[in-house]
Amino acid sequence: MNTDSPDFTLKLIQLFGGAGYSTVILIRIIPNNWVLFSIFVEKKYFPDMVHASKIKVKSYMKMADLIDANPNLLLMLQHFNIDFRVSDQTVMQLCTGYSISENLFVGIANLYNGLGPKAHPLFTRDDLVRVIEFLKQSHDYYRSDKYPQISSYIRQLQENHSAKELKLLEKFFNDYFAEVLEHLDYEDNIAFPYFIHLLKEKKSDSFRRELYSSIEYGEHHTDIELKLKDLKQLLLKYVKIENDLDLRRRLFFALYELEFDLYIHSLIEETILIPAGVSIEQEQDA
Repeated sequence: MNTDSPDFTLKLIQLFGGAGYSTVILIRIIPNNWVLFSIFVEKKYFPDMVHASKIKVKSYMKMADLIDANPNLLLMLQHFNIDFRVSDQTVMQLCTGYSISENLFVGIANLYNGLGPKAHPLFTRDDLVRVIEFLKQSHDYYRSDKYPQISSYIRQLQENHSAKELKLLEKFFNDYFAEVLEHLDYEDNIAFPYFIHLLKEKKSDSFRRELYSSIEYGEHHTDIELKLKDLKQLLLKYVKIENDLDLRRRLFFALYELEFDLYIHSLIEETILIPAGVSIEQEQDA
């Protein structure tokens, strides 16, 4: 087809790629025919934050060995609601026991191990429902675990030290987490219900699609983990307090753990959920 003809358009959409990769979707728009290409472009931020084993997970590997090499995988198990007592089970055996597809489990485990996503990952609709459940579990972890923990550490520092910078630190973190909660609420109340409805559809729901779409979610998506880097820099360079190294170390570790998991959270959304949603939409509209 002649690319200069009026019925041919190239549209380049930059979805906000906060989690180390920018998802660039190139859509060739032809009447009644949409073709999707996904390209993953690595950003400089990716290697600066990931503290992982770089081991490529295979189905025959023992899960206990993988956890020993990268304890961050415990967070992944928690979000999958998998018990930590994995015994001598291989990845394949663990997935079978919890009715999780190996393809999905290995794909996400490799993200936690610091390896980039596949260029064209293939996941079933059941896999994508699992992804949404996984992301919802991570929301509970941020709200009920990490926020109270970090807030408690900051308050303890304030009780022990009179540094004015600690007030600034507390305000910075509270303002930041208010943004995080707004982002999580948006996903829980708008984005995820849309994707669940989309996954259950047998044909196009054009009226609902006029109100919302995967592309709109991608454009709304923000890099909620990036400001934690500023918070850590504030602690490392500007907060003038002495001693309390144990408490400060625990605060740093909590911030790094939250930053890392938010990073993976965004990466899953940008490289699995959004591209899959766009693909399903174009299939249903064909």
